[in-house]
Amino acid sequence: MTGQAAADPDARLAVLVEGESDRIAVEVLARRRGLDLASDGVRVLAMGGITNVRAFALRLGPRGDGLPLAGLYDAPEAAVVRRGLAAAGVTAPGATDLAAHGFFACVADLEAELIRALGVDRVEAVVEAEGDGRSLRLLAGMPAQQGWSRERVLHRFLGAGSGRKARYAELLVTALAPGEEPPPLAALLSRASRDG
Repeated sequence: MTGQAAADPDARLAVLVEGESDRIAVEVLARRRGLDLASDGVRVLAMGGITNVRAFALRLGPRGDGLPLAGLYDAPEAAVVRRGLAAAGVTAPGATDLAAHGFFACVADLEAELIRALGVDRVEAVVEAEGDGRSLRLLAGMPAQQGWSRERVLHRFLGAGSGRKARYAELLVTALAPGEEPPPLAALLSRASRDG
């Protein structure tokens, strides 16, 4: 299992996120807010895919190590998260308000939330500053992307290429001004700072 919250006697809260880019975004935003998640006993664990939520929740949650859990997920995967949390005893079967249990939904996914929070012009400026502007323009000019919105092209760009999601998670979170945090990330950090 990724991460070692289960073996960590100082862990007081396990935050479950789908992948490395989500973990990086949570940790970078926490640092920007002056939070030290590790010393507060909060362990942010990349599950390697949302379908692993059940296994992580079983091992770490009330039927396993007894840690309180929180998390971030993509709204289209809500049914998978609901089933996994219910199977692990985190929620009652059929529970629909996952936020009440500390699990917060990104409308599409984290990248879309960051694009929305920053706006297209600022995300494109970050891409340019990283030296990836040419790659973005090449993608936008491909026949398959003709007619796509700038938001959609950016979303595709961030999801393509080895390590790009994780690299840009840090860069885009760093570009946020105070108060611009996407609501699911802000809600998750509020929960972590309260329960950690």
